[in-house]
Amino acid sequence: MSLIMNRLLSVVVGLGIVVVFILALSVRSYLISPVAGVTEPVLYKVEVGASLSGVAYELHELGILPRARVFVAWGRFTGQAAQLKAGEYELQPGITPKGILDQFVAGQIKLYPFTILEGWTLTELRAALLANPAITPTLQALAPEAQLGALNLSGQNLEGQFFPETYLVPRDTTDLVLLQQAAALMQKQLAQAWENRAVGLPLASPYELLILASIVERETALDSERSEVAGVFIRRLQKGMRLQTDPTVIYGLGAAYDGNLTRKHLLTDTPYNTYTRGGLPPTPIGMPGAASLLAAAHPDEGDTLYFVATGENDGSHVFSRTLEEHNAAVAVYIARLRKARREAEKSGAVKNE
Repeated sequence: MSLIMNRLLSVVVGLGIVVVFILALSVRSYLISPVAGVTEPVLYKVEVGASLSGVAYELHELGILPRARVFVAWGRFTGQAAQLKAGEYELQPGITPKGILDQFVAGQIKLYPFTILEGWTLTELRAALLANPAITPTLQALAPEAQLGALNLSGQNLEGQFFPETYLVPRDTTDLVLLQQAAALMQKQLAQAWENRAVGLPLASPYELLILASIVERETALDSERSEVAGVFIRRLQKGMRLQTDPTVIYGLGAAYDGNLTRKHLLTDTPYNTYTRGGLPPTPIGMPGAASLLAAAHPDEGDTLYFVATGENDGSHVFSRTLEEHNAAVAVYIARLRKARREAEKSGAVKNE
C-alpha cells in the first residue's frame, strides 16, 4: 500500500512540477510578448497615489493590456507594485507587459521639448510659453519683483536672462520651473564669459556684458561676424561715441514698431534709443546665445567703428574704419535695395500681364 502511495505521490509531484513549469513558461511568454493593444504611440497618465491593480485594470479596459491579473501578480511578486512613479507615459508599439511595468517603475515619463531661440525678447518667450499646452502658466500672477526673486535673478527685469536652449520637461511643468532652469543656465554661461573676459573692456558688471551680448545677438546672425560687431561697440564705448544700433531703437518702440524703421523713430528719444543717448541701454534687448556672450567677452581687436548690411541676402555686413568709408558702404547698400525693388516691381508687372 505504501508503495502505491509513494508512486501516486511521485506522480502528483511530477504533475505539479510540470504544471508549474508550464505556468512559468506561460507567464514568461506573456511578460515578454508585445501587447497587441499598442499599435501606435499611446499616452497614459499614472496618477499620484495610483495602485498597480488600478492601473492594470484601467489599461485593460482601454484595450491596451491583456491578462491584468497576471500583470498585477508579477508586480507584487517582484516588489515593483509599490514603486510606481506618477506621470505621463508614452507607450510605444512593440512594448511588452514587463516593459510597461519597468517604464512605470523607472519613471521614464514623456518629456516635451521647449526651445528658447537666440534673440527672443521676453514678450516672445512669454507668448511661446502660453502657447505650449504642456506648460502651466503661473509666473504672470506674480509681481515683477516677485518674479525676479522666484527666479533668483538680479537686474531691472527678466529681459535677456534666460539661456537659449531646448529644454525637455514633463507635461504640467510650470513656466516658473522651466524658467528657473533657463535662468540658472544663463547665469552659469554669463559667469564663465565674465570670468574669462578680455582685459580692459568698458563694462562694469556681468549684467552690462549681458546687455552688450543681446545687442550683438540682434545685430547679426553670422557667427563669423559676432566678435567684429562686438568690437565696433566696445570701441565706440571707449571713445564715448553713441552706439547708434537700430535693434535697441526697435526694442524701445515696442508694439509701436510696424516693421519699418524711419528717421523719425531714430530721433524719438527713449531709454533704448542709442542714437539719442550714450552708453548701453538700461537692460538687454533679447536673449543672447553662447556665441554672442563669447563675442561680447572677447571682441575683435581691430579698428572698425561702423558697419552696414551688404544687401546680399546672406545677413552679412560691411565694416568700416572711417565715416567716409561707411557712407560709401551705405550708398552701395541703398543702391542694391533700390535695384532689388525695381526688379521685384518689374517681375510683378510681367506676372500681372
